[in-house]
Amino acid sequence: MTEWLDGDAGPVVRPYTVTRGRTRLRDDSLDLISVLEATGVPVPRRVRLDPEHRRLLAICLRPITFADLASEINLPVGVVRVLVDDLRDENLLRVLKATPTGDVPDELVLRKLLNGLRAL
Repeated sequence: MTEWLDGDAGPVVRPYTVTRGRTRLRDDSLDLISVLEATGVPVPRRVRLDPEHRRLLAICLRPITFADLASEINLPVGVVRVLVDDLRDENLLRVLKATPTGDVPDELVLRKLLNGLRAL
């Protein structure tokens, strides 16, 4: 077991360490319902993947939504966003385009629904 000087230091330090201090994304087009999939491209030798990156890639061998991925890997959403952004930069992960089928509500209806739920 690792001993921390401050009981709160563990949860605070770990995400910062996992993202190597990065908090901003290069590409901000990722949302919770984005579907991600591994590209199958071999990892270049120059790229050092942390265990969290490798786990994300393993989970994304099948298409999965960002929200499901974040809950499955058990890391904060902000951390997963940065890790996914890293993998996308190296062309190891891609966002699949959604192809709506049937009657799909438009964005305005969904925003109104979301605002109504937040008001509760």
